[in-house]
Parts: sequence; structure tokens; C-alpha cells
Amino acid sequence: MAPRLVSSSLRAVRTSVQHRRHLYSALRSGVRFVSSTTARQAVHCGPTLATASRIYAPKAAPAPTVHPPQTRSMFIQTETTPNDDSLKFIPGVPVMEEGTAEFLDTCSALASPLAIRLMGIEGVRAIFYGPDFVTVSKDSENPWAVIKPEIYSILMEHFSAGLPLFRSQEDRDAAGPQDTKILDTDSEHVAMIKELLETRVRPAIMEDGGDIEYRGLSDEGFVKVKLKGSCRGCDSSTVTLKSGIERMLMHYIPEVKGVEQVLDEDETVALDEFAKLEERLAHKKNEPK
Repeated sequence: MAPRLVSSSLRAVRTSVQHRRHLYSALRSGVRFVSSTTARQAVHCGPTLATASRIYAPKAAPAPTVHPPQTRSMFIQTETTPNDDSLKFIPGVPVMEEGTAEFLDTCSALASPLAIRLMGIEGVRAIFYGPDFVTVSKDSENPWAVIKPEIYSILMEHFSAGLPLFRSQEDRDAAGPQDTKILDTDSEHVAMIKELLETRVRPAIMEDGGDIEYRGLSDEGFVKVKLKGSCRGCDSSTVTLKSGIERMLMHYIPEVKGVEQVLDEDETVALDEFAKLEERLAHKKNEPK
């Protein structure tokens, strides 16, 4: 019995010793693990190899801010006129502060950079400058839907850039009408006619994108005038002359017997050809089928 007790005691002691050894070994391993982890943390708490190369790298300068070019925007209005082939363009800035100017061909348009560009558009046949508008007249073959975008572009570019309207001051002085300027040699009747045309007639006609030019007073008492701008070639121009201008002048100046429209040579030819065309159409219509 005694030997068995001794051997069991010895096994218990050995087991206890082994257990302590294992525990001691585990404690030593834990200490090494903690110490090595702390050491690694101590080593890597600073910049790493990947970040160390950027320590002394100079900071890149901020990229300059690129601003888009500033452009002036404009809103160009259009107004219809009694003439279907003429449109009134209003850029919102002064055009001709005093007087008016009209360009009927490329030769006369050479005095104005804007007019020569507008005349270069296919279908455009006349340009008229008013105090605050530009009237463009076209032929009947080209629709406004095709011509208007190019007119808008040219007007926008010209007035946004503040470009001069004429090439020289001499061209500017020659362009404005001097017809209603009262001279010392004018009679009382002529002076009154000029005054009425300047103050009563011209503003009303400019509302429709046109103008009127005084051409003289005949010995028989007929006032000779010329219509310009959108009023040139307009179907209602005869009504304007007779019902409006003639009646007013005869009311204020009894010596006036009537108003006559002066036509240029090309206008006379065009009217003659139009009359011949109407005559042929009427004759063809009356022919028996």
C-alpha cells in the first residue's frame, strides 16, 4: 500500500512540476510577444519607407485657376415692318445717334464695315441705319429662316466688340441725310416743309424701319420726297404718301398741292418690269382655254 502511495505522490509532483514548466514557458512566450510587438510599434510609429521619401519633397504649387474668357452678351430684338422683305433689328445700343444712312449696293456699303459684311449675305439687297436700329432688306427668293441667323451673328459680333460703324469721320458725315437741314436760302414754305418732315413724319416712318428724304418743291407746289429703308418698294408706300404725308403737309401749308415720290433708275426699271409681268399674267388669264 505504501509503495503505491509513494508512486502516486511522485506522479502528482511530476505533474505539478511539468505544469509549472509549461506555465512558465507560456509566460515567457507572452512576454516576448508583447515586447516584440511593442518594439515593432515603436519602430514603425514614425514614417515608413514608403512615406519617408515624401518627407523632404517640396509641396506642389496649386494649379492656377483658369477662367473662361469674358464676353459681352447682347439681346437683339427684331420687329416686323409693313414690307415683308424687310426686318428691323434692334441691338439695344445706339446705331446712328444722328441722321440715317442707307446702302443699296456693295459700292456704297464700302463706307461701313458692318454694311459690307451684311451685304455679303446671300439674298440681302439693302441696309439701312436708324438711330437705334438696323433694317435689312432681302429679295423674295431667300427666306428669313435662312438669312436671320447670319445677320444675328454679324450684328452681335460688331456691336459687342464696339467696332466703329464707318471707316472714317468723312464717311460718317456724308452718310447722314442733310435734306431737312434748314438753310438761310430756304423760303418760308420750304422751311416749314422741312420742319414737318423732320419732327412729324420721320419719327413715324422710322417706327416701321424706314425713313423719308426731302428732294425739293416744284413750282407747281408738289413736294418731292424719297422713301428709304423698309418703306422702299413697300406696297403701302403709296398709302403712306397720300393718306399720311400729303394730307398733313396740305393741312399745315396751303401752298402745297401734293406729294410725289422720287424713284431711282433701278426702282423705275423694276416697277416697269413688274407692270409688264402683271399685264402678261392678266392677258394669259383672259385667254380662252
